[in-house]
Amino acid sequence: MGMTRRVLLGSAVAVAAGAVTAPTAGAVEVPSLWREFNRTPFTHPQIPYVGRAGCHGGATRFPRHRVVADVRDFGAVADGTTDSAPAINRAIAAAGRAGGGTVTIPPGTFRIDDVIRVNHSNVVLRGAGSGRTTLYATKNLTELIGTYGSRYGGDKSSWSWAGGLIWLAPRARWESLVAAIRAKAWPFEGWTGNRRDEWRTLTELAPARQGSWTVTAADTRSLRPGALVLLRLADDADHTLLEHMCGGGSGPEAYFWDDKTKLTSYVPYEWPVRIARVHGRKVTLERPLPLDLRPEWSPQLTTHVAELIGSGVEGLTLEAPDIPQQPHLLDKGHNGVVLQCAYDCWVDDVTVRHVDNGFGLVAASACTLRRTRVAGRGSHHPYFCREGSHDNLVEDFTLEERTSPAPANTQLHGINVEGLSSYNVWSRGDMRMGTFDSHRGLPFANVRTDITLNNNGRHGG
Repeated sequence: MGMTRRVLLGSAVAVAAGAVTAPTAGAVEVPSLWREFNRTPFTHPQIPYVGRAGCHGGATRFPRHRVVADVRDFGAVADGTTDSAPAINRAIAAAGRAGGGTVTIPPGTFRIDDVIRVNHSNVVLRGAGSGRTTLYATKNLTELIGTYGSRYGGDKSSWSWAGGLIWLAPRARWESLVAAIRAKAWPFEGWTGNRRDEWRTLTELAPARQGSWTVTAADTRSLRPGALVLLRLADDADHTLLEHMCGGGSGPEAYFWDDKTKLTSYVPYEWPVRIARVHGRKVTLERPLPLDLRPEWSPQLTTHVAELIGSGVEGLTLEAPDIPQQPHLLDKGHNGVVLQCAYDCWVDDVTVRHVDNGFGLVAASACTLRRTRVAGRGSHHPYFCREGSHDNLVEDFTLEERTSPAPANTQLHGINVEGLSSYNVWSRGDMRMGTFDSHRGLPFANVRTDITLNNNGRHGG
């Protein structure tokens, strides 16, 4: 009998328990499953290859851009009362016009009455450290942008899972999102625009197996090394793509998919990847294929909206007012830091306090969150990863115990992943509350490892 995912999870628990209870003396036995993975790391049917998750393939050091602006030179004042958001955004815009660079924020508390928008590539917003520089955000996203309903109907607030008071997203994409929200035309949030129609085919692809680094293109005239493209896989009438995401076999094949209309609305699967090499019709990618390429899924490389690349936020605390949480799914949007339509971007040494939702990855790929912390009165999604976010790395993170009792009709999740998001990693975490929240929308091939957890949160979806 082949090993199923259920058996794998049971084996993992057994191995972990054995590691805790076994005597320290003597050799440690390497599980046969791990030896199996080492022989075929890119194609193993149960253990996903996540060795290149994160910014620049999981690099330990982030790029260091030269300093081009100090927010004080644009009018920011560390007095805790002057609205410094316009000055900070002017400094970021100046760095963008200069072709990139670092914008510094000195020690102190800076009041902000607007969203801080990192919307140019290769721009880094850097404070003096999370214990020294604080941005005090007085307003929520409902006040700043407007009510944000759900594209699936109902009275829910999409600020319960989207948007940040520090928002890293390409300028055109951010402006189109905000325009759609204000027009109450509730948008899709990913790489192909508000209606998922802002793309065109670059080339069709020949069949290939999951784990392959090289694919065969029908036409390479529009492909070049270094370009970021979108791999697009469409599901078929029998939902065999969704079955493949579930690992295949009799279980997924027996599942009835047709009435799961919210789930089936998430396909096609869209995976951003950089081209490493083009030789004839052979195209080498910087990461191995996450799934098979089969003719019935119309595999192709496509264009996408302009991306945000090489940008980051470092060394600061974002603090919201210490007011009670709203009821579940009615958040006003006192949200922390969000990366959207971003690639090879990062957040380092950043704390968020008293937020509705902490750190978000929304249609973000190949990004790293390092040394992040969620603190204060408690939140809905301390970490969320959704709308087709892939290959991200969250490491050395802390979710503190809440400082206020949870109000009635609120929910705490934890480290969330949903919406066909895949190959993401959470590592070296200290979760003093929350849970491992595989939420809704068939996330797959995600890894949580080396995390201490007080498992008191709730799954969603």
